[in-house]
Amino acid sequence: MLKPFSRLAALLLCIITSACVPGDALSPPKAVPVLGGAAQIGLPRGYCIDKGASRDTGKTAVVFLGRCASNAKTQPALISIAFGDAGSAGVMTASGATLAAFFQSSDGRRTLSRNGRAKDVRVISAVGRENLLLLHLYDAPVGEYWRAVTAVRGRLLTISTIGSRQLPLAPAEGRKLLDATVASMQAANRSAK
Repeated sequence: MLKPFSRLAALLLCIITSACVPGDALSPPKAVPVLGGAAQIGLPRGYCIDKGASRDTGKTAVVFLGRCASNAKTQPALISIAFGDAGSAGVMTASGATLAAFFQSSDGRRTLSRNGRAKDVRVISAVGRENLLLLHLYDAPVGEYWRAVTAVRGRLLTISTIGSRQLPLAPAEGRKLLDATVASMQAANRSAK
């Protein structure tokens, strides 16, 4: 049985090389409901959901996106989108500076770490604006990547964009993809109360 990180590494390699093609490459939807319709996954252009790797319990959801087709001009990358429980967005009432300071602390870096070790995570930058925190991170098991922390429909939402050791995602490309995914998620959930 694969350990959680090994499963993630296998999934990442599969999605990046598009050995598995998640979704319909010809006409992927722009948004897909999750959490029994309580929220939507807004799909950035060229990316589809890997249904086999994603999990939706009805209370929380973790969804993985990869390129819709291997020959696409779309940047090879893994996008992970995670929704917390209903009401979990309360943490976003803290200021961007407070959240940025937390994630630079030992407890915050441990929270961000793939293996739970604060020493493996370095916060390259942390920028808060309105209801959004953007983190540029280095995590020893996976390398450099971007993560957004925000709130949608009363739920904490995190989005990560990452490449692989074989096909790394340049920091500028990772940020561009993160911005596109955040915009897609906001558009798909615009009617949120």
